[in-house]
Amino acid sequence: MKYEVVMGLEIHIELATDTKIFCTCTTAFGGDVNTHCCPICTGMPGTLPVMNRKVVDFAIKAGLATNCNIANFSKMDRKNYFYPDLPKAYQVSQFDLPICENGYIDIDVNGETKRIGITRIHMEEDAGKLIHDELGTGSLIDYNRCGVPLIEIVSEPDLRSAEEAKVYVEKIRSIMQYIEISDCKMQEGSLRADVNLSVKPIGQQALGTRTEMKNLNSFKSILRAAKHEEKRQIKEIESGNKITQETRRWDDDLGKSFSMRSKEEAHDYRYFPAPDLVPIKVSEKEIVIIKNSLPELPQARINRYINDYKLPEYDAKILTNSKDISDFFEKAVNHGASPKKVSNYIMGDVMKLMNIHDDLLPPFTGEQLAMVIELVSKGTISKNMASSVIKFMYEDPRDPILIVQEKNLATMNDEGALIKIIDDIISANQQSVDDYRQGKKKAIGFLMGQVMKQTKGKANPQTVNKMLVNKLNNLK
Repeated sequence: MKYEVVMGLEIHIELATDTKIFCTCTTAFGGDVNTHCCPICTGMPGTLPVMNRKVVDFAIKAGLATNCNIANFSKMDRKNYFYPDLPKAYQVSQFDLPICENGYIDIDVNGETKRIGITRIHMEEDAGKLIHDELGTGSLIDYNRCGVPLIEIVSEPDLRSAEEAKVYVEKIRSIMQYIEISDCKMQEGSLRADVNLSVKPIGQQALGTRTEMKNLNSFKSILRAAKHEEKRQIKEIESGNKITQETRRWDDDLGKSFSMRSKEEAHDYRYFPAPDLVPIKVSEKEIVIIKNSLPELPQARINRYINDYKLPEYDAKILTNSKDISDFFEKAVNHGASPKKVSNYIMGDVMKLMNIHDDLLPPFTGEQLAMVIELVSKGTISKNMASSVIKFMYEDPRDPILIVQEKNLATMNDEGALIKIIDDIISANQQSVDDYRQGKKKAIGFLMGQVMKQTKGKANPQTVNKMLVNKLNNLK
């Protein structure tokens, strides 16, 4: 039997405000345990929360950037549940009147554009963090994160594969970074995704029983967890077992998920309006002001790169997927470098090094990359040497001209020395010479490689090619 997977995602994004949602404690990541908290965010009796207005503005920005309707009237609610990382025994969130509803974003998967609906975006406070004893004797609690402002972006069940889910989260992260409401550092928990997934036979209208995998904090884990859960559910169904509606924990090291608890429904949380917080009223004028303050969004930047810089659509999409990389690209171009050359170096050498260094952004500037490109254009260094300079700048982000001088990477322009090397290569490779003279023009590629190897990549390839052709054509 053929099955169809159905997924919806809940993405939690920590907002980049200076202070928490209901108090003046810092939201800075790190710090000694339980030093970024106060009586308000730890729920001491008699304390009263005050809404951070910037949280509301950031949530509205997120809604506008994802084509949502913004509510003129919304409220905060108490979501009651009993976990030790929640000191008040409830979380302040939004239930029936969220700040944003009925939006969408478009994603591109395998050359096709697909629209993913966004049910709602609501504001809430984050919980604390459990620190488990390595010996298994107990757990400690760090409340530094408690009260850090979040938005939760809830999608419609429109996703049909793990690949679509990954691309959707990448697109959401990109948008949130562009509008500068979050750094979306997944390694620090600034963006976490819950995957709600079910499978059903193709053609069946009714959805299958869904499970939820919580707090996935990398694109890799989202992809792997969704694929694993799809296979697990299909295996259970084909074995004659029923799928249990439950919350599961994904272990990325083991590549498996484990049952945590039965999945709660809305009534289990006993929502009711937060009595200590006034309703949130937003006028149309305020919404227009926030809308006009939105910066250029990823799709608009893609269009500009294609139209103004004449970049291929593929390049434009890769460069704009990350705001940091896109800004890096723009700085190099604004320094006078060719957009296409900058694009080639970023998608080649720079991203290769980012992959090696766990996606660490270049420690050097776009202007420094433009200087490397200029050195190649002037013939000061070869393209091969440019790759070496970029690698050195990743380790020590200094002026590329100084690196070229210190590492002796400048192009070899001594034609007398080059002629001697070429003569020696021709003498030592008679078969390739004969192949070339018999019309096998590709043979010159081998000879070129030998010359570049002999000069340790410092010879100008165009110069070498010209000299080799001239020498070979004049052999008697």
